[in-house]
Amino acid sequence: MERVNALAKTKAAMIFSKSTDCMSHSIETLFHELGASPGVHELDHDPKGQEMECALQKLGCNPTVPAVFIGGKYVGSAGDVLAAHLNGSLKDRLMQAKAIWL
Repeated sequence: MERVNALAKTKAAMIFSKSTDCMSHSIETLFHELGASPGVHELDHDPKGQEMECALQKLGCNPTVPAVFIGGKYVGSAGDVLAAHLNGSLKDRLMQAKAIWL
């Protein structure tokens, strides 16, 4: 869990993903369209990826990817991010975390 938290704080927006996961790619694309440049950490390319995936499960992330953090805080998985985008709160969170500027 320490590694997940440490990596989540390295960028204003961080997405934990797997290179073959289409929802992870979709969330990353959404962030880019909103003007953010999120950090992306692919668990399948990390030797400790399985441990990190277990830590994400303990946070309640099911499925475990994509797991999105904004401002170092866990936001949720794809469904949570899309819901936040639809109600307008995603952009506000990204602005508060200084992941985007308007």
